[in-house]
Amino acid sequence: MRAQPESPLTLPANSSVTAICFDLDGTLVDSEGEAADATELALRPFRPLSSDEREFVVGHGFVEIYKYIYSHGGLPLDLHQFEEAVFQARLQLFAEHGANELPGARTIVQWAAERYPLALVTGSTRREAELMLQSLGISHCFRTTHCAGEYPVGKPAPDAYLQAAAALGIPPEACLAIEDSTAGIAAARTAGMLCVAVRAGNRYGQDQSGATLTIDSLLELPALFAQS
Repeated sequence: MRAQPESPLTLPANSSVTAICFDLDGTLVDSEGEAADATELALRPFRPLSSDEREFVVGHGFVEIYKYIYSHGGLPLDLHQFEEAVFQARLQLFAEHGANELPGARTIVQWAAERYPLALVTGSTRREAELMLQSLGISHCFRTTHCAGEYPVGKPAPDAYLQAAAALGIPPEACLAIEDSTAGIAAARTAGMLCVAVRAGNRYGQDQSGATLTIDSLLELPALFAQS
């Protein structure tokens, strides 16, 4: 008997997506490792970054990262001083490696912007996010951007996604979130959004089982809409 082909992935038949919210690190740019490297570099004059702290950096917002590091190993810098130190470390790494675009990032964001209002929802600081978006040439594609410190509580809390939906003027249930991390997926789903997880930037094996659908790369995203 001939094997039946796998059914193509589709968005739920009753879904009515009218806006898309993109995560940044690990979704558009392969920067989860770089974020941890920059944090480690900024912390190096004071102490090493522990393995638990390094793992926490992946998928969490900067404010939550600072609080975690401060409470677990101590840090003689306030939030703004540490933000500056990490940003300078990111600039150093960016000069060495560039933006590390994940497959299809520019193409798919531009494709999506032609069809839907877009929001960026990231745990990076605004300066970090703007650095990456400008490098990719897609800053203009987003109607609204929400960065670390600009919403009450970071991922996995839903605040950032709820804020993005409100800024777009679209109910959360009509928004689709594109994510890579466990915390980001939880944030989007708790906000009431559908969520597509992307494997391409998931370098640290984050659990993506909470997503509505999981795809290998952003290049598969348009087909989900064509078939839904």
